[in-house]
Amino acid sequence: MAGLPQVTAYDCVLLDRMLPSGDSLARLEDRRRAGWAVPVLCLTALDALDERLRGLESGADDYLAKPFAMRELVLRVRSPTRRAAERLPSFLSCADVVMDLARREVRRGGVLLSLSPKEYAVLQQLLVHQGGVVTRTALLEHCWDEMAEPVSNVVDAVIAGVRRELGSPPLVRTVRGQGFLMGAR
Repeated sequence: MAGLPQVTAYDCVLLDRMLPSGDSLARLEDRRRAGWAVPVLCLTALDALDERLRGLESGADDYLAKPFAMRELVLRVRSPTRRAAERLPSFLSCADVVMDLARREVRRGGVLLSLSPKEYAVLQQLLVHQGGVVTRTALLEHCWDEMAEPVSNVVDAVIAGVRRELGSPPLVRTVRGQGFLMGAR
């Protein structure tokens, strides 16, 4: 928890309480006081009732003691991430572009577009934040994971691909020194 949650926007964090540096609940409490809202699942060998209650009181959303069944872990992680996904509408649109989130399809003027997974993710962020500027940093945080080391122009290259697929009239504008804006002129 030391640095990664500050770098990337996570859907859910699995938190092991017993770290070499000590119990991680103090860091979780600090993050919660600072307004950190990402769902946290404690995954630990500390399984006594008092320990489970302490974890939940410290800001964990769920608590799973080791040993655990992998299927249970998967379902417990899916629960908060499913709720987060439910906050998005089924369709995102701008002008004649429609993104069907359930089918992972994008159409412009009724014509199905062929976007790469990264282009789809970037376009989704632009549509979600339509009307506002989306920075390169925000796109990197939401569309690439922390293990990726994107080269300096990777966002621009993906934006160029999105623009190429969307065609004319252009809907994605560059706002110099700030980022990108989705919307008709």
